[in-house]
Amino acid sequence: MAKLFEGITAELQEFITAQQMFFVGSAPLSPTGHVNLSPKGLDCFRILSPNKVGYLDLTGSGNETSAHLQENGRITFMFCAFTEPACILRLYGKGSVILPNSPEWDSTYSVFPQLPGTRQIVVADIEIVQTSCGFGVPLYEYQGQRQVLVDWASKKGEEGVRKYQQKKNRISIDGLPTPLSEFLEPEELAISQNQEV
Repeated sequence: MAKLFEGITAELQEFITAQQMFFVGSAPLSPTGHVNLSPKGLDCFRILSPNKVGYLDLTGSGNETSAHLQENGRITFMFCAFTEPACILRLYGKGSVILPNSPEWDSTYSVFPQLPGTRQIVVADIEIVQTSCGFGVPLYEYQGQRQVLVDWASKKGEEGVRKYQQKKNRISIDGLPTPLSEFLEPEELAISQNQEV
C-alpha cells in the first residue's frame, strides 16, 4: 500500500542511506521524446534537507537527465530494497544542474565524495515522497561497487574527460541541449547537434 509524506523523515533517510544504488527518471516535454532512466551508485547521493536532495553526476556516455532538467525540471528518484524488509521509495520533484563554474559549486560539492570524472551536481526540491511495498522486487546480495567508471576517468585525466564531455555530453538523444552546451560557440553547437551520439 502506497504512503505519502511531506518530506524525507528520519526513518526514510535511514532507508535511503542503507541502499547501494538508486535510479533517476526524467523526460522531455515532447510526446515523441524519450523517457530516461539511469541507475546510480558509488555513494553519490546526499539528503540536503527533508525536501532537498542531490547527487554527484559522473561523466558517462549520455547526459539525458541534465538536458531534461534544463528544459522542464521534472525528476523522479527511486530507491528499492534488494534485501529485507521490502520497500520502494520514490522522490518526485523539480531539479536543476550545478556546473563546476557555478557560484554554488564549492559549497555543494563539499558534501560529496571527491571522485575523478565529476561532471556536475544534480539537485532537486522534493515535492512528493512516496513509499510502496516492494514485494515484487527480488532479493539480491550486494558484492561491492564497480570501479570501472572511476578508473576510466582517472586514466583519461581532467583534459581527456573534458574533451569527452564536449563530444558526447552536450546534446540529448532527442537533440535537446544540456547546460554544458552553454559554453559552446554557435557554430560548435551546430556541429555537435549533427554528430552521431
